[in-house]
Amino acid sequence: MSAPAAERPPVTDYLLLVLLATLWGASYSFIKLGVATIPPVTLIAARTLIAGAILLLVLRLRGVRMPTDARTWRLFAVQVLVNSTIPFVLIAWAETEVDAGLAAILNSTSPIFTFLFTWAVTRHEAVTGRKLFGIAAGVAGITLVIGLDALSGAGRQLLPQLAIVAATVCYGIAAIFGRNFKGLDPMVPAAGSMLSGAAMLVPLSLVLDRPWALSPSAASLGALAGLSVVSTALAFVLYFRLIASLGSVATMAQAYLRVPVGVAIGVLALGETPAPTALYGLVLVVIGVAAMTLPGRARAKVRPA
Repeated sequence: MSAPAAERPPVTDYLLLVLLATLWGASYSFIKLGVATIPPVTLIAARTLIAGAILLLVLRLRGVRMPTDARTWRLFAVQVLVNSTIPFVLIAWAETEVDAGLAAILNSTSPIFTFLFTWAVTRHEAVTGRKLFGIAAGVAGITLVIGLDALSGAGRQLLPQLAIVAATVCYGIAAIFGRNFKGLDPMVPAAGSMLSGAAMLVPLSLVLDRPWALSPSAASLGALAGLSVVSTALAFVLYFRLIASLGSVATMAQAYLRVPVGVAIGVLALGETPAPTALYGLVLVVIGVAAMTLPGRARAKVRPA
């Protein structure tokens, strides 16, 4: 009797994948609205604290306990530096000057940097022509997004744009470091890193911004709530659900799905108008990231007679 055909994932999972891309694509607009009246460090401190508390509650409801050993929490602390604390603050600071849609484009290149670090550090990933093409397309896309005038020093927003690229590099490092959490429930490092980030950023916020003296607008507070609950806590829950059902490669599709989503939300909700070169760069970035993440065809193995 022939083996049963592989069961295809339900349509619901693909709809959830689009929803995940939407939630993370919306985060750039939430940040743009939030930093209008909330300083970047305080905004991200509140984001990590609220999201960490929600994730911890979800784990408690699931009956999953957080680890108590010091080594694991040290790993959480390192992970949150490169996966949340540094990149979140860099992106929030950059969005005080750059558009949310442009931030979404620049930040979509994380799979490219993940591959570069994997190839250079761990060397367990094969170098193929398709992946090298993806790298070239991604770098060209970043150049067009930033603007050719920036290369000659005339770009007024060069530093904030480079800050977003630096945040993306951090995500690439974090993807490699995250292999240290194999064997843990995936939501455990998510909650642990968020709580560790809050422990770092809340005291810094108290010193730098004196949040009790701030007068945030209702729009910024609403954006903070959306950023924390929807684009962080709920997005993590969807992400780990999809990792289990669709697998990691298919779930990584959100990295380039969220680019047009993020740009579209910026245009529709904030009235942003991307520069012509940014639109060309968006196309190259999407092509580059797709080339880096889509699986190649499996070659049939020929058995000797």
